[in-house]
Amino acid sequence: MTPHAISSMVLAMATRLKHPIDSDADLLPMIEAASRNDDGAAAREHLAAGFPIYYSEDDTPAGAVIKEYPDGRRELVHFDREGEHRFQAAA
Repeated sequence: MTPHAISSMVLAMATRLKHPIDSDADLLPMIEAASRNDDGAAAREHLAAGFPIYYSEDDTPAGAVIKEYPDGRRELVHFDREGEHRFQAAA
């Protein structure tokens, strides 16, 4: 088999294993739905491992999420097709 044939076969298998996500899909409702069933254990583990977490609270502005760092520092951020953008430091 040529490298191209192997690459094509792997791509075909991958697309059968995982449904592609519509690039125009709004991920926020999906993330919010998943967070309603969360007890916080995964977030605590993520912070303990040195990684920031993202979440919202009742008073978080529309279109923004809170990014909390392991040291407790928090920022308001939003996402678009170009990535993450900081609004301001959160209290």
